[in-house]
Amino acid sequence: MKRLFIILGLCMAWTAGHTSAQDTLSLSDMKYHFRLDSTTIMLGDQTVLSIERTSVYPSLDDLSNNDIVAVRQWMDTTDGTLYTALTSFEAGEHWLHIGSDSVMLTVNDVANVDTTNVEIRDIANIMKQPYTFGEIARTVLYFFLFWAIVAAAVLIFIRIKKHKPLISIPQAPPLPPDTRALQRLETLRQSQLWQQGRVKEYYTELTDTVREYLEEAYAIQSTEMTTDQTLQAFHSCRGYSEGNASSLSQILQAADMVKFAKSSPQPYQHDQALNQSIAFVKNTAALNPQPEEQSAAEDTNPATNTTQP
Repeated sequence: MKRLFIILGLCMAWTAGHTSAQDTLSLSDMKYHFRLDSTTIMLGDQTVLSIERTSVYPSLDDLSNNDIVAVRQWMDTTDGTLYTALTSFEAGEHWLHIGSDSVMLTVNDVANVDTTNVEIRDIANIMKQPYTFGEIARTVLYFFLFWAIVAAAVLIFIRIKKHKPLISIPQAPPLPPDTRALQRLETLRQSQLWQQGRVKEYYTELTDTVREYLEEAYAIQSTEMTTDQTLQAFHSCRGYSEGNASSLSQILQAADMVKFAKSSPQPYQHDQALNQSIAFVKNTAALNPQPEEQSAAEDTNPATNTTQP
């Protein structure tokens, strides 16, 4: 049994050595299809060796020698071509052995350079180039843009702190007091409050509209006055006339009867009170024109544009 193990070990050793010798022999004896990009390079430059598809490819060590250095390799898997970058730092003619073939690589030295006589100098200072118009304009633009952003940020902060809107939308000028009062009375007519049995609400809205009109048009604090106080203050207003005073008295007294005496006027009296209110607003507005209306009337009146001799 011991002899058997010895014989098997000798056989395995002989087989391994024989195989290794065959691999070495086959690599050196193989016929490669190769191509060298350039057979002449400058000292330190690189050239690329391409070997077409084969069963055994040479390694970096196989392609390197004392004069030629194989730097790196990469494979193109689409066609099985192996590429190897080669370089050399020794000037002269060097043979590259590729399997059973050889190719000569000529390495040229840098011409007209004698390193023993070259003067070593310090690195030159940075050269200053003059500024161009575009560079100056861009710098100025960035400067103003920066401060514009800062100013906008400060303005936004101040408006937010004061609870003001960021963008001020111009408001339409308010309507004249008589126009707003007439619109409100027309809305009251369309609401049909008294038709729904809400008579007290109807007269409350009616007198509130008239009293607020007096406040806006004549500065009479009617909402804080009684009916008699309102009538007394109206006598000294520009829109006063006997007919207007009588209409105002009937409107306010009828409303007082409904709100405080709980009287129940006839249906026609509801419409009559509303129509009296509309007529009162229109008549007093005609006697108290707005400033712009008054100035326009004066401009069109020739009597006001004449000069005394």
